[in-house]
Amino acid sequence: MGKVNQAKLFLGLDFGTSGARAAVIDQNKELIWQEKVPFPQVPGPQLVTIWRESLFHLLDQIPDELSSQIQTIAIDGTSSTVLLLDSQGNGLMEPLLYNDDRGKEVKHLLSEIAPPNHLVQSATSSLAKLLWYSQQPEFERASYFCHQADWLASLLHGGRPVSDYHNALKLGYDTQNSTYPDWLKNTPWFALLPPVTTPGRAISRLSSSIVNAEKFPKNCLVCAGTTDSIAAFLASGATQPGEAVTSLGSTLVLKLLSEKPVTDLASGIYSHRLGDLWLTGGASNAGGAVLQHYFSSAQLTALSNQIDPDQSSGLDYYPLLQPGERFPINDPNLLPRLEPRPGNDAAFLHGLLESLARIEAQGYEKLQKLGATTLTKVFTAGGGAQNLTWQTIRQNLLQVPVQKSVQSEAAYGSACLARSSLITADFS
Repeated sequence: MGKVNQAKLFLGLDFGTSGARAAVIDQNKELIWQEKVPFPQVPGPQLVTIWRESLFHLLDQIPDELSSQIQTIAIDGTSSTVLLLDSQGNGLMEPLLYNDDRGKEVKHLLSEIAPPNHLVQSATSSLAKLLWYSQQPEFERASYFCHQADWLASLLHGGRPVSDYHNALKLGYDTQNSTYPDWLKNTPWFALLPPVTTPGRAISRLSSSIVNAEKFPKNCLVCAGTTDSIAAFLASGATQPGEAVTSLGSTLVLKLLSEKPVTDLASGIYSHRLGDLWLTGGASNAGGAVLQHYFSSAQLTALSNQIDPDQSSGLDYYPLLQPGERFPINDPNLLPRLEPRPGNDAAFLHGLLESLARIEAQGYEKLQKLGATTLTKVFTAGGGAQNLTWQTIRQNLLQVPVQKSVQSEAAYGSACLARSSLITADFS
């Protein structure tokens, strides 16, 4: 546990795909305390119980001397993970996770309601899942529809779920005009949708029962949350237009902070509002999974040390594990290109790293051609951020400074969101 520099502390909670995490920071954004709890492998209907228990387990773990100084709390959840609730805020059916595509069964309903080529026209959008729920018998008893982060926050403040415009984007919320569009307002189930506010804006005081049980201050505020990927961006240290975050995980994910929103839905590119700026990006199917297919972690480290990152490999690959790419090239039939393979493994790895860096550079170039702010700096997250050889190769191609993210945990980003809370309401 770090040293507490200030009397005011801020709590961020992250609910990802495999577990939940908590982070406490001070006014200087120094990480004071963190904890995590894995999710057991359980059937869908039990997830609501697991999430609730994980939330309160993490609150219980916070040392009393820290919880007594926490001013604000923010929660992030996986994008488009949704719940249908009764009047008491209890789940009527199992939650539908971010990647649940049963919305394809109601594609015709989506087409009747939403404009063509809208972001919600996807089987995994929040709106598609709501429409699927609407076809089930339990729907007639529904009082609320909300996202994972909305519901978890409601357990803390005790009121109806309130969403943020990051989570609500794939529900159809119009972030440019800060309202639900008329085509949503005219639906018979519009009353089920959560009110939407700015991520980080204070919603309500923490409920008195939690204040007493967990030794939080009585004026501790619960804030509107965000999605896990945006929380990870907030953790990176990127704050200025032109700064970006590349996540070098199993796939290659790019996020660029821009003064203007850009969209190319065919390529999976859309923009989240971030204060007065916009967070835009895309995801390639290429990435670290290709490296792990050919080499162990130990081999990657040893072979990388044999590579001169300032020399060209002379190889031109497009490293995919299977056909199909969406960003920066939109071609569902694009074939992997992994030949010729040199007899020297270090030379082969050099070609792979250089080719992935080339895809990253092409991705940022595409975002800028669509109107995004010119790239000035790249922060790196994910497992590949540890590879300094790869970092040098990428920096040579990108022609901007490349550095590791300040923090990699989304919970830290949510704590930063809590710290920046726009406390405009009077809860006295």
